[in-house]
Amino acid sequence: MPYFSPADMEDPATVDLVKELVLRLLSSGGRPTPTVSDPSCAAAVRYALRLLSSSMSPSLLPDELSLVESIKRRLAVSGRSPAALAFADLHSKLSARAPQLNRWALLYLLNYLSLDRRRASKSASGCLPFLPLQYAHSSRPSLASGPGGPAGGGVLLVAKDPENIREIALREYADLVMEDNEVTESALVRDVIYASQGIDGRYIRFDRSTDGYDLPQSLKVVRPTRTIVRCLCELGWLFRKVRGYISENTFDRQLEVGTVCQAFCSALQEELSDYYKLLAVLESQSSNPIPSAGSDYGGGTGNYLSLRRLAVWLAEPTVRMRLMAVLVDGCRELKGGAMAGAIHGHAQHGDLLVQEFMARLLRRVCSPLFEMVRTWVLEGELEDVFSEFFILSQPVKAELLWREGYQIQSSMLPAFISPILAQRILRTEKSINFLRACCEDSGG
Repeated sequence: MPYFSPADMEDPATVDLVKELVLRLLSSGGRPTPTVSDPSCAAAVRYALRLLSSSMSPSLLPDELSLVESIKRRLAVSGRSPAALAFADLHSKLSARAPQLNRWALLYLLNYLSLDRRRASKSASGCLPFLPLQYAHSSRPSLASGPGGPAGGGVLLVAKDPENIREIALREYADLVMEDNEVTESALVRDVIYASQGIDGRYIRFDRSTDGYDLPQSLKVVRPTRTIVRCLCELGWLFRKVRGYISENTFDRQLEVGTVCQAFCSALQEELSDYYKLLAVLESQSSNPIPSAGSDYGGGTGNYLSLRRLAVWLAEPTVRMRLMAVLVDGCRELKGGAMAGAIHGHAQHGDLLVQEFMARLLRRVCSPLFEMVRTWVLEGELEDVFSEFFILSQPVKAELLWREGYQIQSSMLPAFISPILAQRILRTEKSINFLRACCEDSGG
């Protein structure tokens, strides 16, 4: 986007202002003041007018607010706080009086010229290194000048960041980040990985008062970092809930737990095994140093692990762990067919990830239930030590066996088995047992 339109370049007032600006720049640094009739000055003016009306644009997005903040910051850091306040006041007046003006382009030009004036003492070519002063007396300019000289033939050498301004700004940002944080990002990454395994780290510990992992309030950490750490540590809280349920039903009172609940705990433990493998990979990557903002930033992907990269890695495991925690809360007081029915209810979901995850768990949980159905239908035997089957057997006399010997427990009937199918399963076993008990037919 050009700074000025071709119509602006035809305005005598605009041309006079450009001439005055070029004359001031060429006379800076202790050099004699040139005149407009000087061939070198005339060539510089023509070149500046052509440059201002061209379609060339710097390789950055036109963000006026960021540019204004950068200028005010540079003035304040250099000890010129009154100048920063005056600049802010002038910018607000310019915004109010000229709302249609391309203020970003104007500020960018003036800022660049100001930076050039700072470097004038270090550069032999003055404040306008791209103005064609060397070939002003030549009838045909060369296409390229020597090392360090300007480009000839009206060709502008455009560099994205010739003075490494972006790198310097990133280093200043990295220094500010280090001043605002008492702990490095690498240490926080390691602590988050520890918290994801239910282990207290050096900085991130489990707070029983808030029932979660968090950084201590006395630790100096910027708010965005503290927020992302809290979000990542949700995974550790969910992990503690799932692991506590498995330990409670597997190791503490194993004899009192039914076969369906044992299968559920086994399925959860299998999911945690895959989760442990992922954490092992992430822990190996956390040992690689995180590059600072000013050192080859964006030059490559790098096999390091930052908090944001860790958030990407843990996004899907967090969803899975949240689903397991929901199941743990919903099935804590359930057993047998009721537990299988509750898990089947959570599988009725529109998300394919949730559907696949719940289906995988449901297959593992229902295997003891299906084994009970198989032995009941094919062998006429009911092996239900923990009262988990949806058919209840009662000891009665032989003449009451058909009517009162077996009944359906509606509380243990899972939703994926319809009442009609449950009645067929009941009648099948009742027939087998009636033939055995009353007709003395063992099927041999």
